[in-house]
Amino acid sequence: MTTVGAGTLRGVAAEAALAVPGVGGLQPGLAHRLAAAAPARTHTTPHRTSPEAGAGIRADRSPDGGGWHIEVRCVLAEGRRALDIARNVHDRVRTAVTSRLPAPEPVTVTVTVTRIAAWSPSGDGSADHQR
Repeated sequence: MTTVGAGTLRGVAAEAALAVPGVGGLQPGLAHRLAAAAPARTHTTPHRTSPEAGAGIRADRSPDGGGWHIEVRCVLAEGRRALDIARNVHDRVRTAVTSRLPAPEPVTVTVTVTRIAAWSPSGDGSADHQR
């Protein structure tokens, strides 16, 4: 049986979340920000990834090892209903992660909207200002 690691699931979840209309990006959590600001270490543990990989996504095994919990921290574009976008992110991430697992396991997903950004009228995706 093939095992899937947290890094793989972070990538799958990030791709699914970013594909949702209205998601402007993923917001790194405090741990990723601190890791990015810290001086480079000479050693790493095998399961660690760079701060950029998976920024905005956290994937953890449940304490009993019987499933996964995925946390998504996203920035939304202004102009759409945040609840609808968050539900869509939840559903797409859960479906994507579940389909990537080699065997059926419980998957819970938490979506946190960290901010809503006003997007430029030019449509280039750059934020004019933040709320």
